[in-house]
Amino acid sequence: MAYSLKNKVVVITGSSGGLGAAAAQALAKKSARLALFDLHEQDAKAQAKALGPSVDAKGWGADVCSLESVDTAMAAAQKHFGRIDIVIANAGIGFTEPMETMQESTFGRTIDINLNGVWRTFKAALPYVKQSQGYFLAVSSMAAFVNAPLNAHYAASKAGVLAMCNSLRLEVRPDGVGVGTLHPTFFKTPMMDALMGNACSEFVFNHYRGIWKFVELNTVVKALVDGIEHRRQLITVPGRNSLVAKATGLLRPLIERMGFRDERIAKAIALHVAGK
Repeated sequence: MAYSLKNKVVVITGSSGGLGAAAAQALAKKSARLALFDLHEQDAKAQAKALGPSVDAKGWGADVCSLESVDTAMAAAQKHFGRIDIVIANAGIGFTEPMETMQESTFGRTIDINLNGVWRTFKAALPYVKQSQGYFLAVSSMAAFVNAPLNAHYAASKAGVLAMCNSLRLEVRPDGVGVGTLHPTFFKTPMMDALMGNACSEFVFNHYRGIWKFVELNTVVKALVDGIEHRRQLITVPGRNSLVAKATGLLRPLIERMGFRDERIAKAIALHVAGK
């Protein structure tokens, strides 16, 4: 039985980004009520206004690197809407860089936003979502299962999100709360636009061809909405990637042989170092 989104209050972090904005539009069409959280409050407020008068949406500033900031925004959303049913932890960053040149601050910032930010978001929302027997969804990545070279920071953060959600699911199951993770492959967003054209990134992922081929943004959004409506635990995009997700240990050596040849890895690192 589908979990109706009509009149459900949905919090989205990173709401004005590529996936966040597209998800907000799709959820609005399902008559959900939207609490839009973004690092820049003016962007969240402008986004809410742009959705139109027929959509019950309001924007708040929220920095997922600060529990106090997220707590404040979550409490304001609860007060405004009277409840919180669904929380989508979407805020994140990503880029390709070898450990050889990476600064400790770079690794730490990636973990703080992509992993700790999800923890802070769910921590702040937990009392409200328990009241509504709602659902948490964390935007992870196929990088949680396929750990590409030059992506130690990103892969660690996304794998951490998966592990954290698997643990949280057991904690909140007696409360009637669901927890899911979304694992898309490459799709077009401003973050991906920044990666494309980067010699290091394009070389690692073979110019985003073959097994690294992009999927459409609307395909990811459709899977996200379906995942919420069915309170799914694991959502892969495209769906056929569920085999990789469910059998990571068995398929990882094959994926690595197909996608990451030693000479390409070495060349990618050399390209990055030369560009410094």
